[in-house]
Amino acid sequence: MPAAFLGHGSPMNALERNRFTDAWRAFGASVPRPRAILVVSAHWYVNATAVTAMARPRTIHDFYGFPKALFEVEYPAPGLPELAEEVAEVAKPDHVAADQDAWGLDHGTWSVLVHAFPDADIPVVQLSINALKPPQWHVEMGARLAKLRESGVLLVGSGNVVHNLRAIDWKQPDAGFDWARRFDEHARGVLTARPADAASLFEHPDFAMAAPTDEHFLPALYIAGFAAAVGEPAKVLVDGYAYGSLSMTCYGVGTDCPPERNGLPGAAPLSTEVPADASNI
Repeated sequence: MPAAFLGHGSPMNALERNRFTDAWRAFGASVPRPRAILVVSAHWYVNATAVTAMARPRTIHDFYGFPKALFEVEYPAPGLPELAEEVAEVAKPDHVAADQDAWGLDHGTWSVLVHAFPDADIPVVQLSINALKPPQWHVEMGARLAKLRESGVLLVGSGNVVHNLRAIDWKQPDAGFDWARRFDEHARGVLTARPADAASLFEHPDFAMAAPTDEHFLPALYIAGFAAAVGEPAKVLVDGYAYGSLSMTCYGVGTDCPPERNGLPGAAPLSTEVPADASNI
């Protein structure tokens, strides 16, 4: 069972068709049907390690300033409480709390899965990102989660290698600033050749600009840890930039890259109401 790291960029991707959403759809159609999907989303970033353990997770609309149609999107995938127990077991000696009712499926999850698995009939469980842990801890957790591959669990990380909302240039919807390109290209070299070293990306001179808050970057470390554990470096599924300061590069582990979709637009539009909390989109 493969794993994928999919940059989500904007909640609007849920409503749009572009070359990135086409790549996500092609990825979902190309992999063996998983027993369940475990998602590490940038948007569940808390001071604890927890996993959703409810039978029917709610669709969370954790954003503002977007069209009404986006707030009407529902992704009614079932949960899988027993997977929460399995995650807790493989994560030992670290403790993973079972969330029975506080969270659900945030837009980092459903804006991607609505394309990759549009029928919403595969159980989905979310794992929080523990904000208190250092980078290497997240790589090691991804390696532990790789054990779930044997029981048909697909690991998905949803975030962006480069995510700096404060540096956005609305006039360049398909561009990448020099520093964004340098960091994205360096990250590609690490993830596709030596994923076990992914924590070293925090030391890159452009990291502070690429990830001024690290919650959108951290999902990549889980996929890197997974890749290192199974001995299969990540492959680029689709790449590109948005608004100068966002990278839309997506990676797959243990899967062939879907064909490039030419002639389609780039990333979905963002809200012009850039939030004070950079983790909002």
